[in-house]
Amino acid sequence: MRNYLIFFGAVVFMLLSGCQRPVQKLADEPIRAYNIDFNWGEGGPNGFAKPGLWADANPEDHVNWYAALGCNVIQSFAVSCNGYAWYKNGIVPEQPGLKFDFLTEQVKLAHQKDMKVFGYFCAGSNTKWGLEHPDLSYGIPSAPHIPYTTIYLDYLCASIKDAIMKTGIDGVFIDWLWNPGTTMEPYPPLKWIACEQQMYIELMGETFPGIEKISPDTELQFRRKAIDRCWKRIRETVKSTNPDCLIWLTSCQLTSKDIAGSDMLKEVDWVLNEAGDIATTASVRSMLGTQTKIGTCLANWNGQDPKKVVPAAISEKVGLYGFTKPVLGSLMPPVEYYLSVPLDSLKGDEKNIGVLARTYNNLDFGYVKNK
Repeated sequence: MRNYLIFFGAVVFMLLSGCQRPVQKLADEPIRAYNIDFNWGEGGPNGFAKPGLWADANPEDHVNWYAALGCNVIQSFAVSCNGYAWYKNGIVPEQPGLKFDFLTEQVKLAHQKDMKVFGYFCAGSNTKWGLEHPDLSYGIPSAPHIPYTTIYLDYLCASIKDAIMKTGIDGVFIDWLWNPGTTMEPYPPLKWIACEQQMYIELMGETFPGIEKISPDTELQFRRKAIDRCWKRIRETVKSTNPDCLIWLTSCQLTSKDIAGSDMLKEVDWVLNEAGDIATTASVRSMLGTQTKIGTCLANWNGQDPKKVVPAAISEKVGLYGFTKPVLGSLMPPVEYYLSVPLDSLKGDEKNIGVLARTYNNLDFGYVKNK
């Protein structure tokens, strides 16, 4: 009887602490991640998906797809770029018509398969915010458009805290932590709208001198300080809410003057080189903290050759990640499809998925199922 009670107690403990098991088990494993991307789609006022597109997404179907791919990490969505949430009863309104408590259920199901789940937040772009706060935004382009005012940072960090507490995510995935404008240098000058002039006073410790007196060097100092303040608010929010929750920063230009050598790159838990190129992945290591994991990206937009990037990443102990927009409702074709044909017959993101499916499942590039 005593042994039975000990066994029963152990089972109960494992069930209650299930949300922590993937973090502990996968701490030293290489990152094997993917993202079926809910950001880009039709029907919205810009390039982002209209609110409610893919609102019928079934979390079980999604988790099973990632498991078949061989992932140990799912990059999912807390709030996508249209500004609506992918979980219910949060402080951010859910995607209109959201059928399931998508992210919350996804976390539970993924933990049963020993996978982590990261919830996505876009720091620099949020269509809903831009529409509701035109004085605090550069409009609503599908590009970074939000100055990091204290009002916006309060909103962003409250959203992050809420998602961590309500969904049990293992980490937050932070995208586009850029100043307003493009994500790639050379950047256009800031517009210095009224809220940015107030930010200047707060960050630079002096009165705003006028747009005509802002030198390129002064603007760069301001840009770096704005990103640093945003980063520190995010980090404090995440770690005070759940010290075990990881922060994964993605960047398409890790060598940008706005972030190179920053505290952010030294302090973040994981970093993704979204550009995917081998040279940047290698060169940025010296700017990262000793605890920071690095990953590289396969996506059609960055034009990398997966048959070159993946072996190099494995050799250098670099994690792997990919993303693409769904093509079958909210999903992708079954993983078996990518494994049932030769790699060289696939193109674009299909080839990327085919390479990752083989790599994540310990198959060679020449593998064809049932051949």
